[in-house]
Amino acid sequence: MATETRVINVEGMTCGGCVKSVDSAVSQLQGVQSVDVDLEGNKASVTYDASTVAVEAIVEAIEDAGFDASVAAQ
Repeated sequence: MATETRVINVEGMTCGGCVKSVDSAVSQLQGVQSVDVDLEGNKASVTYDASTVAVEAIVEAIEDAGFDASVAAQ
């Protein structure tokens, strides 16, 4: 299993409800193992199985939840 952890920049979060929206949108993706959403830092750290889900799909799930998302530079 090729586990990776990537930081996704998330713009537009303003409260705990936003954090829950991002968390649930990402958590429901197959292959995602953990999500740590940082409201103050405007980011989410996602650990996932790279052979099951692409980081682009994670970004897309966050955008579908109503937020702007992009992969942070490593």
